[in-house]
Amino acid sequence: MRDDIGNYIIKWETDPHTDGMMKLYVSDTPNSFDMSQPCGYANINDGRVTYITNDNITRKYFLLSFNDKYYRTVGARSVQMDSVQNLRDIGGYFSEHGNRMTGWGKIFRSGELKALSRNDTIRLDNLKIKTVIDLRGEDEVALAPEKYTGANIISIPIPVKGKEQIARRLEEGRIRKGDGLVYMQDTYISYVTDESEQFGKALKVFLDKDNYPILVNCSLGKDRAGFLTAMLLTALDVPEETIMKDYMASNNHIDLRHLAYMARNLNTDAQETITVLLGADETWLDLAFHKIKKEYGSTDKYLSKGLHLTEKERDTLKDIILH
Repeated sequence: MRDDIGNYIIKWETDPHTDGMMKLYVSDTPNSFDMSQPCGYANINDGRVTYITNDNITRKYFLLSFNDKYYRTVGARSVQMDSVQNLRDIGGYFSEHGNRMTGWGKIFRSGELKALSRNDTIRLDNLKIKTVIDLRGEDEVALAPEKYTGANIISIPIPVKGKEQIARRLEEGRIRKGDGLVYMQDTYISYVTDESEQFGKALKVFLDKDNYPILVNCSLGKDRAGFLTAMLLTALDVPEETIMKDYMASNNHIDLRHLAYMARNLNTDAQETITVLLGADETWLDLAFHKIKKEYGSTDKYLSKGLHLTEKERDTLKDIILH
């Protein structure tokens, strides 16, 4: 994680308890570290170390060496951006089997790239993003096209249904918080009942190792990008508890201050509804999982029958993404 100044705070726990020295190495990429000179040291029992930097442009990854015997690569979950919401790395998640985890710097998720500062463009370049999977509807893309030109943009439209009606009711003050909750519940159910073909098509992009690193985005990077990420992690045998934590992290990385203009002239009910619509709620994703299990019997069957992902393709995903 990063503190308010921008320094990296690296924390760890060892099981079983281990004494000795932790050496810290830093790199701009997660796969190559200069082992000739550590950038920091700490007693293993300290459980944390701070890497001080004034570089807010280049993303850093860290290799932790415990007694020169055990090694672990880590990175900050969130990528600091000026004009992009909710940009996160989904590396570092262990599969159910516990001995493999998602690689850092391979897959990112975010909100739309409709406005990029000069520094944002440099940050994306530094991430070496090769492919952007844009899940926004065609109307959203037409209104706010992606501004990043450094990657191949693959548009797989999943429209936001009923948004005109919701917008009208918000403007007219004819909506309550409960209406927003029902709307979001229906949205997540529709991902399973109506949009499986599109989500399945998006999953196929991850099968080509030449597409990496990949960025998945939608308007805020929480709903469509969140569901796709959940299905990808499911295909990788990441535990549902971990998947839910990744999904819920959107609430910590969406800056609602940038969206305050939407609510300033609305009544209290409408403002509360907007807060619902702009957040992530575990009951919504949980509802989608329940719908999957009800309609298909299991998430494995949904992956194969609903998203048309074969066992061989799942193995390919694991070979590419897990380490």
